[in-house]
Amino acid sequence: MIKKHYYTWQDVERMCVSIVNQMYKDNWRPDYIVGITRGGNIPATIISNMTGIRCEALKVSLRDGEAGSFNDSAAWMAEDAYGYVENPGPTAGPHHKNILIVDDINDTGATFNWIMEDWKAGCLPDDPKWDNVFGNNVRFATLTDNLASDFNSNVSYTCHEVNKAEEDVWLVYPWENIGEY
Repeated sequence: MIKKHYYTWQDVERMCVSIVNQMYKDNWRPDYIVGITRGGNIPATIISNMTGIRCEALKVSLRDGEAGSFNDSAAWMAEDAYGYVENPGPTAGPHHKNILIVDDINDTGATFNWIMEDWKAGCLPDDPKWDNVFGNNVRFATLTDNLASDFNSNVSYTCHEVNKAEEDVWLVYPWENIGEY
C-alpha cells in the first residue's frame, strides 16, 4: 500500500508564506505570477493575494500520456521572459519581465522542462540569451519538490521535499481531498 501525505489548508498557507519570504530574502520580486493549471493555480493565487502581484494561469497538460498542450494565447509570456519588447527612450534595450511560475509539486520535472523548451521554441530558440533567462528573471516555485525529479536543481523556491525514488508517497493537497462523487 502506498503511503499518503495529507496537506491541510494551514500547511498550504504556511508554505506560500515561506515562498514569499524566500523571494524577499533573495531581493527578487516578479512582475507577475503564473499558476500552472490545475494544482498550481491555488498557491499562485494565494501568493498573489499575499503580495499584491498580478496572477496569470498557464495550462500545461502532460498527464495520462498526453503529448503536451499549451495555451497559445500565453506565448506573450515567453516574449516577456526573453525581453522581446524593447524599452523606449533613455532606458532603451530589452525589457525582461520577472516571472514566477508556480505549481503544487515538481514531481518528475516534465511540466517545468516542457515550459522551458516551449518558451524557447516560441521565441528566438537558438539565441544563447535563453541560458540566462531561467533562474534569473524566470523562476520556479513549488510547494513540494521531489528530489528524484530531473528538474529539482532548477526550482528556486520550495517548502517541502520528498524523494519518491527512496519512498513512494502520494501527496494529497486540500483541494484534492474532497471525497468521491
